[in-house]
Amino acid sequence: MTESNTTNKLQRDALGVAAVTFFVVSAAAPLTAVAGGYPIAMLLGNGVGVPLAVLLVMAILLVFSVGYTTMARHISNAGSFYAFTTRGLGGVMGGAAAYIAVLAYNAMQIGLYGLIGAVAAGTVAALSGGSIDLPWWVWSLASWVLVGIFGYLKIDLSAKVLAVLVCAEYIIVVVLDLAILGNGGPEGVSTVSFTPTAFSTGEPIIGMLLCFAAFMGFEATTIYAEEARDPEKTVPRATYLSVLVIGIFYAFSTWCMVIGTGASKLMETLGGLADPTTFIFVLSDQYVGSWLTTIISLLLISSVFAALLAFHNAAARYFYVLGREGLLPAGLGRTHDEHKSPHIGSVLQTVLGVVVLAIFIVTAQDPVLGLFAWLTNLATLSVIALMAIVSFAVVVFFRRNSQLAPNALKTLIAPLVAGVLLAIIAYQVVTHFDVLTGASPALAIGLPILVPIAGVVGALVAFQMKQSNASRYAKLGAGQ
Repeated sequence: MTESNTTNKLQRDALGVAAVTFFVVSAAAPLTAVAGGYPIAMLLGNGVGVPLAVLLVMAILLVFSVGYTTMARHISNAGSFYAFTTRGLGGVMGGAAAYIAVLAYNAMQIGLYGLIGAVAAGTVAALSGGSIDLPWWVWSLASWVLVGIFGYLKIDLSAKVLAVLVCAEYIIVVVLDLAILGNGGPEGVSTVSFTPTAFSTGEPIIGMLLCFAAFMGFEATTIYAEEARDPEKTVPRATYLSVLVIGIFYAFSTWCMVIGTGASKLMETLGGLADPTTFIFVLSDQYVGSWLTTIISLLLISSVFAALLAFHNAAARYFYVLGREGLLPAGLGRTHDEHKSPHIGSVLQTVLGVVVLAIFIVTAQDPVLGLFAWLTNLATLSVIALMAIVSFAVVVFFRRNSQLAPNALKTLIAPLVAGVLLAIIAYQVVTHFDVLTGASPALAIGLPILVPIAGVVGALVAFQMKQSNASRYAKLGAGQ
């Protein structure tokens, strides 16, 4: 056997529809979004109208998924954004997409270390009555070690861990939702949240953008194409299932949160909290009891950990693909002899994580308002920009390969509509970056600029390959 056959391939036929879905739903961190993201979306955005904003975001992502999954039936590559862009818009644009994707998944993963550190430190201190009161970074580093170990091992082990954690998250939130719905809340069960009037209150743009952030990770279904069983069916099914599960769950849960306080009292209640992310705990205490609040507190830690692990796996696979195809050092394009994991890419991602963590620890930055808010919103901007680029790449790919195009809806109309909408949304993220992150004016400009910088660097690397090795350049994005 050649080295390529023994050390350079991911584990085949390891993941079914359910396993791939667990990976991407874990990345979306459903409990983290409900507990932390959506109360802020309500407070800064459009309040009672957030449930409708969730459904609108879900609709946009379903439209995007039409072209995305159609392309996935023809290209099976763990570096999906990069591969799709390359086969549609050429290797230079593909190189740009590759480096933006590397920025996106590393920024998201590393930013989550700040959140898990803060959540774990606060939860453990509260539950232990203050007897265990460790700095946030101790918990971040402990998570870093565990994620590094899981990322190095077989992918199916990570899938099993995520399956348990994600199921627990959904069950506990649904228990609270049903308790609120059964009670009816102080103003009764109302559908006002799904009216245009409610949606247009406050700052609907901010509400929509924060809803988008809560979906990030769903697009990673295609990253596991090389490890999926029957990827032509598994990846599209997992993509649609992920968007629908995440979207319906978020819409239902945020609607129940509105019912829990009453639509007329929602903003007053949120504004009266010292920390709006404690909103779910207030509702839990009121409608179920402190025992559920304790469980939610603990599962919130596991929710962030599940997202950390999911994004670590995504980042490691991008390193692997770019090493394999020559856009990063070739050593990254190797897999472990036994585990068939992208172990070198995993180690690199682990090292990057601890380096950035060390910088934030030494400079005494806030783990949530700094590390988490800055990096995860940078990642969200990167992913939205990539989705817009890929949508246009789908259109061009099927215009050039018309014999593959099943119909105009899937290969022209849906991806074109999605591309335009996502480009507009990316622009809105840039112009509202200061509100979304709370960053200083300098950072609100400097962080988004990293996206085009990463793209330019990637494009230059691909262009250099075109000049020096035209035959290899021609094969970019095609997979193995």
